[in-house]
Amino acid sequence: MCNRYKSPREDEIERMWRVGRQDPNRWWDAEVFPRGTGAFVRRAQDDAGYSRELVAGQWGLIPWFAKEPKLKYPTNNARSEELSQKASYKHPWARGQRCIIPAATFDEPNWETGKNVWWRFARADGDPWGLAGLWNVWTDRASGQVYESYTMLTINADAHPLMSRMHKPDPKLPADLQDKRSVIPIELADVDQWLAGTVAEATQLLRVAPVEVFNAGPVA
Repeated sequence: MCNRYKSPREDEIERMWRVGRQDPNRWWDAEVFPRGTGAFVRRAQDDAGYSRELVAGQWGLIPWFAKEPKLKYPTNNARSEELSQKASYKHPWARGQRCIIPAATFDEPNWETGKNVWWRFARADGDPWGLAGLWNVWTDRASGQVYESYTMLTINADAHPLMSRMHKPDPKLPADLQDKRSVIPIELADVDQWLAGTVAEATQLLRVAPVEVFNAGPVA
C-alpha cells in the first residue's frame, strides 16, 4: 500500500502525458497524503473523441453511496484483484474511469531491521511515475458541491525481489503468502490502452514493474 508520494511539477506532467494547459489556477499538494489533493490524468470528459485532461482531486475515492466526502475508512489504495467486486470501485472500473497518477517518487515502509525505515522509489530512467488509478465524481446533495477523487491501484508483489521487502510482515503467515502490495506503473506506450481501452485491455496492464525500472533506497 502507498500512503505518501511527491507530485511532479505541472509543466512536467503536461509534457510527459501530453496534457494541454487548460486551467492556470489548477493546484494540488507537492507531497500528497491520503485525503490530500493530488493531480491525475484521465480521458477528457467533454471530448467525444479521445484526448486527455489534467484534474486535481482528493486522494481517496468517494463512492456513489458516500454520505460525506471525508470517509471513515481508507480508499486511497484499491486492490486490483478485487475491483470488479468491491462496492466502492466496481462501477468506476466497469465504466472505464481509469486514470494516471503522476508521481515524482513514492515512499514505502521497510521493516527488515525490525523497525520502520522509509524507502523512496524513483524511476531508474529519471522520468516521473505514471501510476494506475481510478477516479470518480461525487456530488454533495446538501450543498451541491462537486468533488473529484481518485484511488491508487495495487497488486500482489510477494514474488517481486524488491517490492516483497516492503511493509511489515505478518508473523502468522509464510513468506510467500504475505500479500505484500505494489503500485502499478503504466508505461508511456501503454497510456492510451489504459485510459481508453476496454476493461479486458486494461486488465492486461495490471502487473508489477520489473525490478530494473526502480531506483530505490532508504530516505536520507
